[in-house]
Amino acid sequence: MQKTICLLPGDGIGPEILAQGVAVLKAVAQKFGHDFLFEEALIGGAAVDAVDDPLPAATVEACRRADAVFLAAVGGPRWDGLAPEKRPEKGLLRIRKELGLFANLRPALLLPELAGACLLRADVAARGLDLIVVRELTGDVYFGEPRGVEMRNGLRVGYNTMIYNEEEVRRIARVAFETARQRRKKVCSVEKSNVLECSRLWKEVVLEVHKDYADVELSHMYVDNAAMQLVRDPSQFDVILTGNIFGDILSDEASVITGSLGMLPSASMGASGPGLFEPIHGSAPDIAGQDKANPLATILSAAMLLRLGLHMGPEADAVENAVRQTLRDGYRTGDIMEPGKTLLGCAAMGQKVVERL
Repeated sequence: MQKTICLLPGDGIGPEILAQGVAVLKAVAQKFGHDFLFEEALIGGAAVDAVDDPLPAATVEACRRADAVFLAAVGGPRWDGLAPEKRPEKGLLRIRKELGLFANLRPALLLPELAGACLLRADVAARGLDLIVVRELTGDVYFGEPRGVEMRNGLRVGYNTMIYNEEEVRRIARVAFETARQRRKKVCSVEKSNVLECSRLWKEVVLEVHKDYADVELSHMYVDNAAMQLVRDPSQFDVILTGNIFGDILSDEASVITGSLGMLPSASMGASGPGLFEPIHGSAPDIAGQDKANPLATILSAAMLLRLGLHMGPEADAVENAVRQTLRDGYRTGDIMEPGKTLLGCAAMGQKVVERL
């Protein structure tokens, strides 16, 4: 059966790391007898340079036609001076909205092979880190109206609106509870209901949805405490359910304590249509074109694409096992380099994973 995958290389190291993700997908297709058709499209700064739009209509259509969307990275300082609607990051926000991708799943897992790179104290790291942040992706202050900058009493005032309706909370809560059922059956809902009306509604709706998931343990935590607990004892978390802005911050925090953003994938899913799969790190323009980037987060995003986007569980397992075997064999990129290991560039690291498939 043929499956179409829309490729969005984007900016900076994007084309380099995506090339390795595609190489792995091609190896999977050969190994398991699949037929993957790849279609490339523009997004971010590359799209601005080409057609003066961070998300061209042709890209949206290509994504909608696809069975899954594979994105690398967008942005960079060369576009910082553009108007807000022309910034590369606007393309990323818009594609999420266009595809109805309301659920972002970001796993943070401390692999035994990389335990030495963990930024936590050894005794804390020894308790383990294996959690997933389920972040609402299309609401909150990033999309709320009204928003803007205006003059008030002779002063410039900037404002954004934190807003959720109950159905937006209900659908992301269901994703979190369903995810927990596949893991350790624990959900921690993170909000700020002691001071925010929006969070009080969030908590009320989550409690309502929980009635349908009595087999899942539910706890609640204020976002400031959650940020502290993530570095004090991340082993207490299984699934973290939270809104857009809180999830943006907490998922980065959870990810970086594992040792490197270059190791962690993500998936953005909607109620229907193609999902979008991408590494959580940025475009790293300082090392772009130097064959120094770590492609493993992108390759692990390919595994999520296979599992969640194309419903190919054994194929996803094969990719994840190949990554772990590559690490066990002592191969490292610069961001995860340890004494006694073998330093590789981006392309060589991708090739090692392909060999182990």
